[in-house]
Amino acid sequence: MSPGYLAPLVVDAAVLALHRLLPARHVRGYVRGSDGKRLGYRLNGLGVLLAVLVLYAAAGRQGLIPWDYFWQVRWEGLLGACALGVLFTLAIVLGAKPTGKGLLVDLYLGRRENPQWVGKDGRTLVDAKMYLYLIGAVQLELNVLSFAAHQALAHPGAVSPGALLYTALFSFFVCDYLLFEEVHLYTYDFIAERLGFKLGWGCIAFYPYFYGVGLWAVADRTDPHTPVPLLVLYVLVFFVGWVLSRGANLQKFLFKTRPEAKLLGLIAPEAVGEGQHRLLCSGFWRLSRHINYLGEILMAVGLTLVLGWPLSPVPWLYPLYYVGLLLPRQLDDDRRCEKKYGALWKEYCRRVPSRIIPGLY
Repeated sequence: MSPGYLAPLVVDAAVLALHRLLPARHVRGYVRGSDGKRLGYRLNGLGVLLAVLVLYAAAGRQGLIPWDYFWQVRWEGLLGACALGVLFTLAIVLGAKPTGKGLLVDLYLGRRENPQWVGKDGRTLVDAKMYLYLIGAVQLELNVLSFAAHQALAHPGAVSPGALLYTALFSFFVCDYLLFEEVHLYTYDFIAERLGFKLGWGCIAFYPYFYGVGLWAVADRTDPHTPVPLLVLYVLVFFVGWVLSRGANLQKFLFKTRPEAKLLGLIAPEAVGEGQHRLLCSGFWRLSRHINYLGEILMAVGLTLVLGWPLSPVPWLYPLYYVGLLLPRQLDDDRRCEKKYGALWKEYCRRVPSRIIPGLY
């Protein structure tokens, strides 16, 4: 068997070891356990990523692996990650109580909501969802850097500026996600989804190997000589998306943890309320009910365009994936909120009529 098949397993094991060994912040999230208390989380994602990158750079400098190693074993790595994702799904689902919706549904969507392993002192050692997102982010960063290294090695002295920008923007995307780990504890994945094939296989195989599909598709190509003004425009598209996504998620996090605080000291929270329920409808959340989804899509579009091959279909799979993921999620989230909030949700929709794109949808 080629060692490439085992590369994801080695990375995932290293991430688990570093996640346990490195210092971490202990925080409480939004979701409550069976005892009614907010679940605890151990957060050190950015430190884990930096440690892995140092180890990878050291291995490359010593000649233990080529700089474009994950490019060379990309297909073997993908197959190994797919197998690992399936094994994880079977282990995490089959040992849990059935939901009553059938085995296939349970395997895909999961049975457990927030599996955690807790120490004797009551502190969380590992949260399954957080660990999955961490290994996905680390493997994605390794893949993108390795793909960029291949582009540089394949075209010495003529590296595509678009490929370099793509790598820089994706690295920013990964580091930003890990820097704001706590904020994501208040998002849909942690609040509403159970853990099965969709999240397990998705984080182990799909997230790290599909998100970088754009550079995967064009790393062997020469510089397309995209005009600098267009590159600047594409970077702006990415950062407009980032502002919408990060700003909206930060504002929601602030509202749930400090309801009266202003975002950046400027945007005062306004909400419709009834009893214990309050729904934010100011700032970013005045623009649309899922403005963060628009931000995610714009970031993906900016990344795709900056590569400089706008007529190549494969890089567009990444933003199209976001459209296919987030449109159904918006419908599901709206149904869930309508059931939970009733008349309050109708008033909220009157205040914020747009679903994702302000004024259009």
